[in-house]
Amino acid sequence: MCGIAGVLHGPGSARPMIEALTHRGPNGVRVEDHEGLSFAHARLSIIDLEGGWQPLHAAGSTVIGNGEVYNYVELAATFGLKDVLATGSDFEPLLHLYEKEGPAAFQRLRGMYALCLVGGDGRTWLVRDPFGIKPLYVLEKDDAVLFASEPRAFLEAGLLAPEMEPEAAAELLAFNYTLSPIFRGVHRLEPGEIAEVVEGRLVRQGRRRLISEPGHAPSAASRSPSPAGAGEEQLVRRLDAVLEDSVRVHQRSDVPYGLFLSGGIDSAAVATLMSRLNARPVTAFTCGFDAPGARDERAQAERVAKALNLDWRETRFGEEDFWRILPDVAWAMDDPTADYATLPTYKLAEAAKGTLTVVLTGEGGDELFGGYGRYRRALRPAWLGGRAAEPRPADAAALDRWRAAAAPPKGLTRLQQAQWRDIETWLPNDLLLKLDRCLMAHGLEGRTPFLDPEVAAFAFPLPDRFKVRGRYGKWILRKWLEGVCPAAEPWARKQGFTVPVDAWIAPRAADIAERICGLEAVRRVRPADAVKASFETGGAERWPLLFFAVWSLIHLEKASPSEALKACVGELG
Repeated sequence: MCGIAGVLHGPGSARPMIEALTHRGPNGVRVEDHEGLSFAHARLSIIDLEGGWQPLHAAGSTVIGNGEVYNYVELAATFGLKDVLATGSDFEPLLHLYEKEGPAAFQRLRGMYALCLVGGDGRTWLVRDPFGIKPLYVLEKDDAVLFASEPRAFLEAGLLAPEMEPEAAAELLAFNYTLSPIFRGVHRLEPGEIAEVVEGRLVRQGRRRLISEPGHAPSAASRSPSPAGAGEEQLVRRLDAVLEDSVRVHQRSDVPYGLFLSGGIDSAAVATLMSRLNARPVTAFTCGFDAPGARDERAQAERVAKALNLDWRETRFGEEDFWRILPDVAWAMDDPTADYATLPTYKLAEAAKGTLTVVLTGEGGDELFGGYGRYRRALRPAWLGGRAAEPRPADAAALDRWRAAAAPPKGLTRLQQAQWRDIETWLPNDLLLKLDRCLMAHGLEGRTPFLDPEVAAFAFPLPDRFKVRGRYGKWILRKWLEGVCPAAEPWARKQGFTVPVDAWIAPRAADIAERICGLEAVRRVRPADAVKASFETGGAERWPLLFFAVWSLIHLEKASPSEALKACVGELG
C-alpha cells in the first residue's frame, strides 16, 4: 500500500505530485526522472521491507504500483521464477510474466492494485484491479498522461485548477457518492480497466471482469466456481475452503495485521478464519456510539471476540468526535463520498494506528452473497411491496446517469442484476473509496477478503436460493457461520448500521443552513431556500449538505480543515 504518481510521455517530474501523497507512504519517498518519464512512490512497507522499494526494474521492464498482489508466491512457483527474482516484492513476478506473456500477464493477478508498467517492448500500461479496491486517477495534459493515487496530487502540484463538475456534485447529494470524479479534467481508471499510453494519449483497452456475463467465463481462470447442481452441505464445505484460502493469502504481510470487527456476519466470518489461521490472538477493533438511541453493535462484537479469543479493542464515538473528525474526513476524501460510515472508519483507523499496519475488513460480503434488504425487495412482486433495487433520488437526471452506468448484461436473474449494479457503482465509488482514504490518512492498509477472484467465482453464480431465502440474505454464508462460529448469531435480526449524525446536527441546524447556503459550491447545486428547508425539517440531506459544504471549502477554496468547519458551523463550545 502506498501512493504513486507519474508523468508519461511528457516533461516534468512527479516529485511535486508525490509530496501531496506522503500520508499514504510514511516509510519514505523515491523518485526516478528520465527523459519523457517520471515515477514517484511514497511507500508504506508491508512485504519485503528492505528490498520492496519501487519503482522496480526487472526483465527489461519497470513497474510502480499501489496495493498488493497476493498470489505472488504462487506465480513465482508456477512459472519457475525463484532463481530470477531479485527481491521478495509481490510486484516483481509481474515483470517476469510480462516478459513472457505481454499484457496477458495482468489477467493472472490476484489482489488489489493500481499500477503503471513500462514494458521492455516499449509499451506503457495503466492497470486497476477488477473490483476497484485501489484508486488510480489520470490527467491528460499538454500531450502527456499524468497519474496519481489521489486527485489532490494534481491540484497541489499546480497541474489542475480546482474546478467542480456540477453533475458530479449533484450525484454526491443524490447517492452520497459520484459516478465520475468531481474535479473537471480528472478521470478515474475504471475497476479492472487496462489502458495503454500511446503517444501521450490514454487508449482504453477494455476491462477485466471477475463477475462474468451469462455464457462467458470470467477473464481470469478460477479454481473455485460454484459446483453445478451442488446441494447445501456441499456448498457450505466449498465455501469454507474458498474463504479460508482468501483470508490466508490476505494475511500475507511482514508487519502486524488485524481486523475491524462490527456486529455483522461479514466481519465475524473474517474473524473466524483469522482465528483459525493464527496461533496467537488476532487483534480486532470495534467502534461504538455514545449517543441516545444509536444502534450500537459493541455487545455482539464482544461476544464474537470472546468466542474466538481475539485481542479485542473497543473505541467510542461521541458528539465531540463527530465535530473533530468531520473536517479531517472531508480533507481525506478529496474524491468525495458523503457516506456517514466514513466517520467511524476514520476513528477506527486512528485507534489502530501504531498497533496495526494491515487491517482486514468485511466489505463486499453483501454485494457478493446477496445481503442487502433492497435485494429482497427486488425479488418480491409489486403487490407485496417489491421494487427495483436502485436509488430513489429526487434528481431524475442523476438517476438516469446512474442507470446508464449500472446497466447489467442480459441473462442475469433479478437478484444478480441488483448485485451487478452495486458492484459497478456503490462498491467502488463509496465503500472502497471510503476504506482507502480513511485508512491511508493514517498510513494503514485495508484488505477485503470477500473481494477476491476465487470468492467471486464461487459466490456470484450461486442460485438465488442460496443467497436470499425468506427474510434472510446471505443464506449460505449464514449456514456456514452457524457451524463455525455460533456466537456470531447469524440468524439474529440485523440491527442495521447508522451513525446518529442528524441528532448531532439538529441543535445547530438553523445556523448551519444560514452559513452554508451562501457558499458558491452549495449555491451551484441547491438554492438557498431548499438548503434552509432541508435543515429545518431534518431528513436525508442535512448530513450530505454539511459534508459537501465543508469539503468544498477545503478542496475548492483551499481552506484548512479547521477553517472550513468554523465557516460552516461557527464556534464549538
